[in-house]
Order: sequence, then structure tokens, then C-alpha cells
Amino acid sequence: METEFTNNDNYKYQKAKDKVEAIKGFYGNLIAYCIVIPILAYINYNTTSFPWAIFPALGWGFGLTMNGLYAFGYNPFFVKNWEERKIKQYMQES
Repeated sequence: METEFTNNDNYKYQKAKDKVEAIKGFYGNLIAYCIVIPILAYINYNTTSFPWAIFPALGWGFGLTMNGLYAFGYNPFFVKNWEERKIKQYMQES
């Protein structure tokens, strides 16, 4: 019985650690975005009249948005607790 409790605690700890790492990664990505995109916009503004800086801003911005949704636990494509149910299903099958 104690082993099951310890495994459950380890699982919760690992899940919490993964969530903190995802949030930390999101904030790192956000800081990089806030530094790099204005630099690209400045270079774009001073070199050409074609607004090419919008492409990396939109592409990276989309990726950043998806990263944030994942990090903070919002997934519009799967119902809530879908991942948990699938993990339990596969654990029972093994």
C-alpha cells in the first residue's frame, strides 16, 4: 500500500515539475520574442519598404500562443482530462 502511495506522489511530483518546466519555457520564449521581433522590425524598417518582419512575428507569435496554451493547461482540441484518461487506459492495458 505504501508503494502505491509513493508512486502516486512521484507521479504528481513529476507532473507538477513538467508543468513548471513548460511555464518556464514559455516565459523564456516570450522574452526572446519581445527582444528579437523589435530588432527585426527595426532592421526591416531601415533596409527595405517591404514589411517582411511581419512573417517571423506572425509565425513565432502563433507558436508562442500554442506554447502558452499548452503551458497553462488550455487545450481547445481535446476535452479536459483527455490525457489523464489515455494514460490510465494505456497503463491498464500493459
